[in-house]
Amino acid sequence: MSRDRFWFFHPFRVRYSEIDGQGVVFNAHYLTYFDTTITEYFRALGYDQFADAKASGVDFHVVKSVIEYKAPILFDQELDVAARVARIGNSSLVFELGIFARAAGGLFATGEIVWVNTDQKTIVRCRSRKRSAI
Repeated sequence: MSRDRFWFFHPFRVRYSEIDGQGVVFNAHYLTYFDTTITEYFRALGYDQFADAKASGVDFHVVKSVIEYKAPILFDQELDVAARVARIGNSSLVFELGIFARAAGGLFATGEIVWVNTDQKTIVRCRSRKRSAI
């Protein structure tokens, strides 16, 4: 994966609270970097996913997340997290993501996030039925 596959990058600087006992970014923070970058990606496109979900009653849910760790990320490193829509399905979006060093451009991690479009009214009814059956 290379930077030239992407047009959108969101900057981060690794905070002390994001590192673990070995001094590297704790693995769960990679998903936070990805999630924040997807939100900023839509903002750059002028799309307000929260307003759209409220108005339409339709929203997306994460059904798959994949991270491939290529190199450790250390405290205070400056990052560019890249995002793009890799595939649009009938009811899903597949995002391709990459975490790059801002200065040198080296690749720290790649990722894939899959969202599925859902009708929020249907989900609420399903949840209610499951609770009443318990």
